Amino acid sequence: MTVLNADPLATGNITWNLADLFKSLNDPAIENEVAHCRLEASDLKKEYDGRIKDLSAEELLSLLSRMETLEATQGKLATYAFLNFATRTREAEAGGFLQRIKEILSEIGRETVFFELEWNRVSEETAQRLLTSTALAPYRHYLEALRRLAPHQLSRAEETLLIEKSPVGRSSWNTLFDKVMGHLEFGERKRSEEEVLTDLYSPDRPVRHTAAQELTNGLRSQLHILTHIFNTILADKMIDDRLRSFGSWISSMNLHNELDHKTVTILIDAVTSRYDLVARYYHLKKELLGVGELMDYDRYAPLPNLPKQNIPWPECRDMVLTAFAEFSPEMAQIAGYFFDQSWIHAPLQEGKRGGAFAHPCVPEVHPYVMVNYAGTARDVSTVAHELGHGVHQYLAARQGYYNSGTPLVLAETASVFAELLLFKNQLAGMADREQRKAFTCQKLESIFATVFRQVAMNRFEDRMHCARRDQGELTPDDLSRHWLETQRAMFGNSVTLSEEYGIWWSYIPHFLNSPGYVYSYAFGELLVLALYNLYLKDPEGFVPLYLALLESGGKDTPYHLLKPFGIDLNDPAFWQGGLEIIDTMLREIE
Repeated sequence: MTVLNADPLATGNITWNLADLFKSLNDPAIENEVAHCRLEASDLKKEYDGRIKDLSAEELLSLLSRMETLEATQGKLATYAFLNFATRTREAEAGGFLQRIKEILSEIGRETVFFELEWNRVSEETAQRLLTSTALAPYRHYLEALRRLAPHQLSRAEETLLIEKSPVGRSSWNTLFDKVMGHLEFGERKRSEEEVLTDLYSPDRPVRHTAAQELTNGLRSQLHILTHIFNTILADKMIDDRLRSFGSWISSMNLHNELDHKTVTILIDAVTSRYDLVARYYHLKKELLGVGELMDYDRYAPLPNLPKQNIPWPECRDMVLTAFAEFSPEMAQIAGYFFDQSWIHAPLQEGKRGGAFAHPCVPEVHPYVMVNYAGTARDVSTVAHELGHGVHQYLAARQGYYNSGTPLVLAETASVFAELLLFKNQLAGMADREQRKAFTCQKLESIFATVFRQVAMNRFEDRMHCARRDQGELTPDDLSRHWLETQRAMFGNSVTLSEEYGIWWSYIPHFLNSPGYVYSYAFGELLVLALYNLYLKDPEGFVPLYLALLESGGKDTPYHLLKPFGIDLNDPAFWQGGLEIIDTMLREIE
């Protein structure tokens, strides 16, 4: 596998060791685990199918314990298959193994689907008796969350059929997207997506312009396939939502995040009401760059006085861990494990999936982090972001497999908070006034990307899903029109968005992997600004509260987990308060 530009950055050997999961695709432990899961699923069905309503609290506890262990083992298999594929999207063997594991897990899921269906049909009286028992206290929130899905469940036959067909459904189309993007080569130099995207941050305007053209041309060469993938996944979700009686395309994500629709609406309305901040900033940036017109490929141009040198991996490590340690030595210690024990995959590499992520894996192992590190200051921030996730996942693992899964909105809070710690630490070390100003502008752009751009993408998703349901299959021009209109609503007349930029919706995987996900970033950023203000007022009292929040994982709803901080998510003034902090930062620059 060819590693790109690794030597100057010292990332060539920064690859993850998946042996903590399995030693190789041929590890005999894989077949042993598969056989065990099949047998255990069959036994559970024989012992408990049709009996859930009659179980005592102790019997239900025994069943839940076995179910959790079974699902954790399946999670281990799925994690290994996915992580192995993520850096080898061009290799048939990696893709074939991923598909095989999906099909095996579908077979196992067919055997155990009875539990959720039967639990959600237990009478309210019986359910409350069980939920209030001391024995089931560790699983109470998990069981309550399952019952909230009851109105959207189908019959047993229908749910079994959907599980049976799932390996060739939405997840398969997502795998195809990864393969298409993994095989794409951009420009005459046949560069990867990550290399081209990195050039959009170049101080050299012709380099940025060329990168934008290369990205556009590369995407256009596969636009017929990408459009078909988008339409298929949009239609799949449309059908699923209709079958499950979800009120809108976003309803299932809100339920997954354990948020009321009202809360999400208040957040979206608050952010869109302050799009003026974006236009103000980019009008200012145009002046600072000294250009007559700010083009779409100029959005990420670095301002004068910013450090321009590449940052080698060892320096990135020191920057991130120092920032974490000043906040919490425990946080830095956990983040250090990722660097020291090969839990990170960092280099740019042919066939590697684009972007970055942290994967929680399973509690008895540890999380893994993937980045595409090109040595920019933005990449250092990305490492901090993903390690914020990683620390969160490491701590939340103490809740067990069922309760460690955190709603996306709180997961993004942990990552964005980690980015802010890094920024504050770096800013404190800068003595030059103009450098501090440029660095603050860069952070503002990061905040805009997390808050306003993500909400603008949410507005694109809303338009895209509604149009697919109202008018049928969408053309590339339809999707590009919705993309440009929702992006222009955010930028106003501060940035010229070309028609070529209109197809840049097509490389964003969140729209396909997790429809509705993107508002979680805005939620996380605005919440972080509020939390950081609390930290400044009482550092000693805040740190243990914050780490306790991370360790809580998903054992309760976001509303309850945030109560110790005195936060009301349904108060519009709370969200406007975060936006006012952004306004204050912008006024200081202006």
